[in-house]
Amino acid sequence: MYKFYGHENVQNIKPISKAYPNVKNPLDLYDKMSDIWCEYSCAPRMRKDWSKKNMTLGQCSITSFLIQDIFGGEVYGVPLKEGGYHCFNVVNGVMFDLTSEQFGEEKLEYTLKYPQSRKEHFSSEEKYHRYLYLCKELKNK
Repeated sequence: MYKFYGHENVQNIKPISKAYPNVKNPLDLYDKMSDIWCEYSCAPRMRKDWSKKNMTLGQCSITSFLIQDIFGGEVYGVPLKEGGYHCFNVVNGVMFDLTSEQFGEEKLEYTLKYPQSRKEHFSSEEKYHRYLYLCKELKNK
């Protein structure tokens, strides 16, 4: 059922925060996010390509920092061919990427990981507002 990178290793990762009591593990979070990710939460430059079939498109950084809020760990980035980074998480030594499905069959090189800064990412007011949207919607799930 789950196709995101690292899905087979996340069932034992538990929340460190009580902010989202309905989230039990990253699989549960993925299920809830599947109802939340939308065109609005997608990065503006990718919105024209967003669809329910490719619901993780443009959602990486805001989702990764939300994961960090809930489960702790670190947010890293994989360099992309076209520039920039694609964000993913490492929690308790387990590497996973809830938004990897946006790349289809393309395999990212997760060993090339670069720490990502919340402060740097959220210096974009637009991105910060999309992150707050995810947080608000998740509280309602």
